[in-house]
Amino acid sequence: MSRPDPQAKHPDDARTDPIRASFEEAAQTLRAFLDQAQGLAGVNAFADAAAATLSRGGLLMSCGNGGSMCDAMHFAEEWTGRFRGNRKALPAVAFGDPSQLTCIANDFGFDEVFARQVEALGKPGDLLVAISTSGNSPNILRACEAAKARGVRTVGLLGKGGGQLLDKVDIAIVVPLATTSDRIQEVHIKVLHIVIEAVERRMFPANYAAAR
Repeated sequence: MSRPDPQAKHPDDARTDPIRASFEEAAQTLRAFLDQAQGLAGVNAFADAAAATLSRGGLLMSCGNGGSMCDAMHFAEEWTGRFRGNRKALPAVAFGDPSQLTCIANDFGFDEVFARQVEALGKPGDLLVAISTSGNSPNILRACEAAKARGVRTVGLLGKGGGQLLDKVDIAIVVPLATTSDRIQEVHIKVLHIVIEAVERRMFPANYAAAR
C-alpha cells in the first residue's frame, strides 16, 4: 500500500491556505491583464511614448499617492541609475520630495501638490506617468490637467475601471479583475519594469545582446 506524498498539493489547498490563495489571486489578476488586448496595447504605447520622450531629450515625470508614490519613485530611479546594465543616466523625476509636497499643500492645498510641479518642470514633449489605483485621486487628476495645458503627454496606470482618469490621460492602462489596491499595484510595478526593459532594448541593445 503506497503512502501519500506529504509534498503533494491538494486541489483545495488554495481555499484552505490563505498564503497560497493570495498567490493564486495575484496570478489570476496578472492572467486577466494578459488576456485583455487593450492592456498589452497600452503597455506598448507607453513604451513607445517613453522611448520617444527620452530619444528627444525630454523628461519622464511620475506621481502617485501612498504605495503608488513608491512605484512612481521606483520608476524614476531606474532611469537615473540603471536597470539591467550600465548605460548613461536618463532624465526622470518622481514628485516625492516631502519639502515640496508640504510647501505646496500648505500654500495651495493637497490637490495641487503634483500639478504645481508639472507646471514648474513640464514642457512639450515630456511624459507624465500618473498612478492611481482608483483612477479618482484629485491631485492626480489635477496633475494630468496641468500636463495637458503644457503639452505634456500622459500615461495613466489605473485600476477599478479607470475612474475619472480614464478619459483624462492619453494612454490608459487599467488593471482588470482586482478590487483591492495591493493587487492593482502588483500589476502596475510589472508594467513599469517591463516598459523600462522595452525602452532599454531599443536604446541600448548592446545591454541585451546576450539575452535570449
